[in-house]
Amino acid sequence: MQTIDGSYIYEFSSANKPINSVKLNETFSIKTLDCYGGQLKSESDLRADFPNLKINPATGPIYIENIEKGDTISIDIKRIELNDQGVMATGPDTGILGDYITESQTKILPITDGCALLNNQIKIPINKMIGVIGVAPEDHAIPCSTPDIHGGNMDTKDITEGSTLHLPVFHEGGLLALGDLHAAMGDGELDGTGIEIGGEVTLQIKKNDNFKLKTPIVETDTHFMVIASAEAFNDAVRQGMLNAISLLQHKHQIAFADAYRLLSAKGDLRISQLVNPKVTVRMALPKTVLVNL
Repeated sequence: MQTIDGSYIYEFSSANKPINSVKLNETFSIKTLDCYGGQLKSESDLRADFPNLKINPATGPIYIENIEKGDTISIDIKRIELNDQGVMATGPDTGILGDYITESQTKILPITDGCALLNNQIKIPINKMIGVIGVAPEDHAIPCSTPDIHGGNMDTKDITEGSTLHLPVFHEGGLLALGDLHAAMGDGELDGTGIEIGGEVTLQIKKNDNFKLKTPIVETDTHFMVIASAEAFNDAVRQGMLNAISLLQHKHQIAFADAYRLLSAKGDLRISQLVNPKVTVRMALPKTVLVNL
């Protein structure tokens, strides 16, 4: 099994040259840095000390053989292995309540026995997830800090071990990249960070010939989650709803109004993150109403 490492991008773009290639159905792994590029190594290293620090390095891009523009890829996330410590940096104006923070702080959280140690009393159970994962967007470059229909910084905690991420492809080879792992992160990523950490992700990519996507969808054992991002929260919600309704109409051959009813009766609106240049939500559709793509 090949392991891909050592080259990073800070924006998703078709101009980025592939660092490696993979075959469809090949199992491979990608090593990643944390969102700070590994620069915050101790609690004396403050985010404010690195004013020019580039955020969210993503390992890649990776060329996927036999993938063309207009295809849909399905990325099976086989395993996420974490480094032995994570980091959470806070400072003035970071996150939703950054106006309550008066000084920059860095907290190092050791990882042991399936938990991140906040202090001697509080242990945070691990929920591993991938914050940044995507392909080259169709037109202009998009920073790795920003989510959009190509994927990117979606910060969706369901993008984790055992899940499958379905992505539209806009260029030959897809040009996949990923990074920004978290040892734990709640919906919203409210203080502007999860437990940021480096690690290694094992993947397998398949081509989905049955469906053409317009937006990322993450599949779990129980749900399909339609991911939508926009600068305004209500716009992200509307887009997620419209895309979910389109899926339901396609699957069940029903009118918009009935799909709207079905979404309201069985769909769950979940917030992924509120702190990136675009907010991200997901419409969770149980597999009782949407069995497959």
